[in-house]
Amino acid sequence: MGLSIRAYARHRGVSHVSVLRAAKAGRISQEPDGTIDPVKADAAWDAQTDPARKAPAPAPEKAAPIPLSPPSVPSTAPLPSHQRDSLPSTGANFAQARTAHEVAKAQKARIQVQRLKDEVIDRANALALVFKLARQERDAWVGWPARVAGLMAAEIGIDPHVMQVLLETHVRAHLNELADIKPDFH
Repeated sequence: MGLSIRAYARHRGVSHVSVLRAAKAGRISQEPDGTIDPVKADAAWDAQTDPARKAPAPAPEKAAPIPLSPPSVPSTAPLPSHQRDSLPSTGANFAQARTAHEVAKAQKARIQVQRLKDEVIDRANALALVFKLARQERDAWVGWPARVAGLMAAEIGIDPHVMQVLLETHVRAHLNELADIKPDFH
């Protein structure tokens, strides 16, 4: 047999309305007879309550020093979807959910600061620029045999047209090889 709602509220040091709200929200459970098992309810209450809203603990004789550097946060790269949704749908306590939320806020803030410092670039613009540069490079190579074939043919004493056709064939073959290379974005 457990405690009544008012008795559990006195045991917990809160109002009976707080206990009623916790029971209604499912943060603590009641026994079939309507009483509350204090051991189970205390564990559930602690796990499901925002630590910032808990009553402050008595201050120790000498407070521990506060670290000057903020706690480390994982990299700024966006988390893969399997990690973003890693909190289980049931059983996750408030502290775990709060930690995940704070980490996400810190990552978002870091990305915003990097954007302000121009350390992060727009992916679409970067891809368009790379495509444009690759196209210019290809066009320069395609036009190269026509520019140098006459000079090279004169140096070795062959027909300039034959030299240009030969150079164009080999340049296009090489460009086709380069086109087959798939970038590795890792």
